[in-house]
Amino acid sequence: MEKEKFYESMREKSMVLGIDFSVEQLDKFYKYMELLIEWNQKINLTAIIEPEEIILKHFIDSITILKYIEKDAKIVDVGTGAGFPGIPVSIMRPDLKITLVDSLNKRLIFLQEVIKELNLENIEIIHSRAEEFGQNKKYRESFDIATSRAVANLSTLSEYLIPLVKIGGKVISMKAADANNEINDAKNAIEILGGKINKIDEFNLPNSDIGRTIILINKEKSTPNKYPRKPGTPSKEPIK
Repeated sequence: MEKEKFYESMREKSMVLGIDFSVEQLDKFYKYMELLIEWNQKINLTAIIEPEEIILKHFIDSITILKYIEKDAKIVDVGTGAGFPGIPVSIMRPDLKITLVDSLNKRLIFLQEVIKELNLENIEIIHSRAEEFGQNKKYRESFDIATSRAVANLSTLSEYLIPLVKIGGKVISMKAADANNEINDAKNAIEILGGKINKIDEFNLPNSDIGRTIILINKEKSTPNKYPRKPGTPSKEPIK
């Protein structure tokens, strides 16, 4: 895809969200797309490889959470994969301090290349399982915001994310359409972990019928020390 067409598509879709891009930001997104397509031929990063789909389902989807993020927030993106939503958020908001966590080292090598090529600052990469990261005293209950996209069901995901957030902070869980069953199943787990659902936002991605649900969870009290449990347990035995 030519740069001008890419710019036009990004701007057209972002207008629906009330978001505007600088030329520098668009350049970074374009370079990110090129790197994603190039590296995806070597390692499996994403099944979405068409430029228009990358724009909508990766870039625009990722920045739908910007309106929930306060200035200068310290954010962790758990199970970031190819960098979503963390890298797009970093491109748009250089004021944020962002930590990307993933368990697969080859993805992190790709992310290091992206960060270097896009000249992103205030962003670090951690190689870790989510459960081990949540028990690390350096990071536990140290973030203003924890977020994740398409990683696990909400009960399991809450066990990954809520322990990382300080009291008064929040979790931003990015889900597909119709997450009602997940939300109902996770309510008890969220409470046990010290959280409370504050808001559920349902919408379609711009100019499409692709549904999305964003669940905002406030951290109201400290998470019991036993959570997250050992690797593999939260996914096999979600808190009921």
